[in-house]
Amino acid sequence: MDIFMEKIVKRRKNIKDQLLTAGVIFGTLVLMLIALNIQALAAMGFNMLIVVGLGYAAYLIITSRNIEYEYAVTNGDLDIDKIISQRKRKRIFSANCKSFEIVAKVKSEHYTQQYKSFKNKIDCSGFIDGDDVYFVVLQYKNEQTILFFEPSEKMLQNFRTFIPRKVFTD
Repeated sequence: MDIFMEKIVKRRKNIKDQLLTAGVIFGTLVLMLIALNIQALAAMGFNMLIVVGLGYAAYLIITSRNIEYEYAVTNGDLDIDKIISQRKRKRIFSANCKSFEIVAKVKSEHYTQQYKSFKNKIDCSGFIDGDDVYFVVLQYKNEQTILFFEPSEKMLQNFRTFIPRKVFTD
């Protein structure tokens, strides 16, 4: 019998997201005012079409920062999808837990300087400084990689059945 569980984690918006939103709104308003004041466009009736197009483009850019991660665990296989604005889904990680070197909390003594110095990092957590964020170290796409995510207790139990000496929950 297959064991399947999933969890969806919404990424918290940071200052970069807020600055991007403010910049897009400001830029769109400026471009709308310019489009409304161009007499050649008004004569042909295109200025309102351009204004609506700019508004829609701004909406798409702003909502593209609404990101969720869906974790799916099936018999020790971890798949992580990135969901953008509930419109687009992309698989960003897939591996079997038997390839994990360690699974532990980021806020633990297991997260050593050696792991912090890894260049290849995949952040699939809602907020990297959260209390429930775990890290996984593995060889992924021929590189030492560290993955940050927020598994449920059931997911950790499932990993523990396959790799009991590599999962730390303290």
